[in-house]
Amino acid sequence: MKTKEGRKDKVKVITLGCSKNLVDSENIITQLKGNDINAEHEGLLNDANIVVINTCGFIDRAKEESVNTILQYAEVKSRGDIDKLYVTGCLSERYKNDLEKDIPEVDAYFGTMELPGLLAKFNADYKHELIGERFITTPKHYAYLKISEGCNRTCSFCAIPLMRGKHISRSIEDLVKEAANLAKNGVKELMLIAQELTYYGLDLYKERSLPKLLHALADVEGIEWIRLHYAYPSKFPKEIFDVMAQRKEICNYLDIPLQHANNDVLHRMRRQITQEETKDLIKYAREKVPGIAIRTTMLVGFPQETDDEFQDLVNFVKEMRFERMGVFQYSHEEGTIAEEYEDDILAETKQERTNALMEVQQEISFDKNQGKIGTELKVLIDRKEGESFIGRSESDSPEVDNEVIIDAKKYFLRVGDFANIKIIDALEYDLIGEPV
Repeated sequence: MKTKEGRKDKVKVITLGCSKNLVDSENIITQLKGNDINAEHEGLLNDANIVVINTCGFIDRAKEESVNTILQYAEVKSRGDIDKLYVTGCLSERYKNDLEKDIPEVDAYFGTMELPGLLAKFNADYKHELIGERFITTPKHYAYLKISEGCNRTCSFCAIPLMRGKHISRSIEDLVKEAANLAKNGVKELMLIAQELTYYGLDLYKERSLPKLLHALADVEGIEWIRLHYAYPSKFPKEIFDVMAQRKEICNYLDIPLQHANNDVLHRMRRQITQEETKDLIKYAREKVPGIAIRTTMLVGFPQETDDEFQDLVNFVKEMRFERMGVFQYSHEEGTIAEEYEDDILAETKQERTNALMEVQQEISFDKNQGKIGTELKVLIDRKEGESFIGRSESDSPEVDNEVIIDAKKYFLRVGDFANIKIIDALEYDLIGEPV
């Protein structure tokens, strides 16, 4: 495909939503480049004549951002500043018919599993030989590794299965090949992501195979940190903690969204676990892996959530003292099981509960950070920002967790390198350090 002026196409891919979407965008760019098409991510290519928007459709705020972005580029296309506009991803998967009717300026809409169809618009073929050789948009020293697609869980509030389908694991061989290629290109840290991490392997190997995968990835030369994201607490495969304790490459870190702690709310959410079972799991994790950093997310304002049920959640957070925690507000999603409930919690109440829970977590985080003063941490330097180097410890994932700040006027560090850092001060969510 060439523009009407005869110039070769330049494609800009825009990513909205989560890290799983980012990996999808990286695969789109990889396939386009593999077909000799000039493609880059977001702001890297300002004179693109074709735009691909990879949308998110998870909650209302994300859907609104996706629609606004589509409308923005539809206007750009109407002015003649770009030739083609394509939309893919979760929003397009879920609302393709409505979008085609409401925003006809888009040349074509594609679902989450329709990459070959998108490539066909560029007269490009899907190249299987590129599997494992992924263009990355993150800093070159870390990358996300998506180990599976879809989800078989039936959480009543979640629309992910409607957009991503059933769980499909990637083979250990393919994942090791991709990890080796990433390491060859300078990646030192892998963030393993999936809709549901612990379900890995059940479809391919007829057993939960995440421990086997972790051992295989830990053997990849050049990979120093492997981090686990988005694990489901019910029927958690506890062998994961054995691998974490055995292999230094597996970060003592677990992202395990718990969503709530009150048993009645958990039942309405269809989370298949109780508060008591959750406490036992957290206690077991901390016994098996001393110093483990547990990140979780909580969902407030679920239909019928009473003040007492919310207070039960607050008390649980105070008792568990999670190292990292985020809070989301319930969003009523059509097609989910929870749609049968009335979205009866006022927006102001949801915000008040969000603020109250985060105030509790802020105090916990500050207290835990104060306890790190005087300790030495292995820190991966992510970037230089102004007069500071910004890095992360084993307990922290990019963008969502704490950071370690080092004075760049006094010390020189290389971005992408590990450094031993002594912590000399601490804030609520950040640490201040100096090289040892």
